[in-house]
Amino acid sequence: MDRIASSSAGPSPGLKRNPLHRITVEPFDGVVTVRFSSAVLASSRNVKVLKESGHPEVLYIPFEDVYFDMLHRSQTSTHCPFKGDASYWSVTAAGEAKPDVMWAYEHPYEEMLSIRNHGAFYPDKVAIEAVRQGETDRPIA
Repeated sequence: MDRIASSSAGPSPGLKRNPLHRITVEPFDGVVTVRFSSAVLASSRNVKVLKESGHPEVLYIPFEDVYFDMLHRSQTSTHCPFKGDASYWSVTAAGEAKPDVMWAYEHPYEEMLSIRNHGAFYPDKVAIEAVRQGETDRPIA
């Protein structure tokens, strides 16, 4: 499990109120590629898997492996009492567009610093292929 001690957003009020809520962040052992239409939006071997009580696993890709030239920040923002405030990006690629395909916690609570500078994509808006070391292609969505 990945934990970091310092933060720019302070401790998580959600975890303080609900200490039994579990969130873990671990490395993904393989390659993740994200596509929209015919365009590759991200591809990385340095992905993190976030596992949270009551939610499906989420793959977080480091910003350096996300192709931001096809993404633009949207006005959407949400708040999670466990992770912090999320920003969103929309995509325009291959003559198509879709809103809010990626989100990121740019200033997460201290317990979630390991996902800072990482983006996650909605599997119902893009194609996510996660291939674990030694496996063949396994589309997430």
